Amino acid sequence: MERRRKCPLGWLGLALLCLLAGVAAGYALHGRSLSTEERTLLQAYRTIDKRFVGDYDKQAHLDETLETMVDALGDRWSYYLTAEEAQRVKAARSNVYVGIGVTVDRDTQDGLGLVGVTPGGPAEAAGLKAGEIIRAVEDITVTPETREEAIQAISGEEGTTVTLVVEGTDGARRTVEVERQTVHGVTVDWSMLENQVGYLQITSFYSGTADLFRQGVEELQAQGAQALVIDVRNNPGGYVTEVTDVLDILLPEGDTFIDRDDQGRETVYTSDADCVDLPMAVLVNESSYSAAEFLAAQLQESVGAKVVGEKTCGKGFAQVLFDLPDGSAMGLSTSRYYTGGGTSLIGVGVTPEPQVSLSEEKQEKYLRGELPPEEDDQLQAAVVALGEVGA
Repeated sequence: MERRRKCPLGWLGLALLCLLAGVAAGYALHGRSLSTEERTLLQAYRTIDKRFVGDYDKQAHLDETLETMVDALGDRWSYYLTAEEAQRVKAARSNVYVGIGVTVDRDTQDGLGLVGVTPGGPAEAAGLKAGEIIRAVEDITVTPETREEAIQAISGEEGTTVTLVVEGTDGARRTVEVERQTVHGVTVDWSMLENQVGYLQITSFYSGTADLFRQGVEELQAQGAQALVIDVRNNPGGYVTEVTDVLDILLPEGDTFIDRDDQGRETVYTSDADCVDLPMAVLVNESSYSAAEFLAAQLQESVGAKVVGEKTCGKGFAQVLFDLPDGSAMGLSTSRYYTGGGTSLIGVGVTPEPQVSLSEEKQEKYLRGELPPEEDDQLQAAVVALGEVGA
């Protein structure tokens, strides 16, 4: 998720001052004085507010200050969100929002690269496909400088339309009008492959994922699945409760997730005895983050599931999203997490066996949902790793 700059509502620039004043009052009420660091921050803000002779955007100044505070922690997983970003992130994580139903990447320089198009959503109905690039939104040509403005312009009230200039995978451009609608995110898809191998693709672990996953597993078992391949490639992660609920569906009784805060206090998640007793393989790549790589690690540890694909990033910090008075938010790493057996993934990740990569062409097809199973080298390697099934 990219960070927004900057909403020109000057009065919100006082939020930090009010926040700090409130903190000071609260500390005084409880007999605790401000630390030197806290007094320094408060005095600096007051001095700028009262004495700076130039004109400046107070909201931009506040956003920059808070973003710098978080960035200075040196933690790649902690982040700051402006009020607009926080609203979008919360809506996306709830899997119900008003929009056009697309996921864009942060790498495309002059455009918004489509890495996902929600099935049944308005963007799909308008003919947009993953792998294409949005070059303009209304009259905004998308550049690195206008990217956030363009993303914001896609949002709007339900029933209104937005005009996009879209570049297809063949390089041809077309103008598309898309109606904004309530979009229900679909985070799990499933199908039966040859040899009675059930395939489940999890695109994130946001709200509702575990319920969809359970439905998929039950349907595949009813169809006679003899093994499961779980695909978490390009999965950005999500909520602890969703991944632990998915693990509970799959695993026998035991510890599945340990969360440990800075004081050493632990929260341990467990699975019950009811489980799926089938051989399993997990597909990962270098963009399998957080809950996605953890799922692979825990399935490997608990039941010897095969992990196939590319080495994962090695994230092992859990974040909490803290709301701020002006509607912005900070996602801060507040704990470390471990597998049920006590293994941390920090800086280590999961190393697949076998390690298999897709060609650039096949990666693009996979993102667009156009890579047939028989051409998916990683998927085929997972099926082989499972051995002969259904014979």
